Amino acid sequence: MRQTITRQPTTVRLPAYMLTDLHNEARRQGLSISRLIENTIEESLYQPNAETIAAIEEARSGAPMEELTHEQIEHFEEYVASL
Repeated sequence: MRQTITRQPTTVRLPAYMLTDLHNEARRQGLSISRLIENTIEESLYQPNAETIAAIEEARSGAPMEELTHEQIEHFEEYVASL
């Protein structure tokens, strides 16, 4: 189930050209200006750390995943704790 996020209205002063650019980009992406700004801030503030980026790149590379042995499967909790 998705968590409800409470949004609060706010006012930000921007140069007119920037507001025009935001409006055009939001239209191009099919978003509201508010959603575009929220997405941009979220991407800027919450970037993944180096370990997560490496894991994402590994997953996208198509490299074969490590296979678990029968013994590791039988003792999965101990295996995970050993990582």
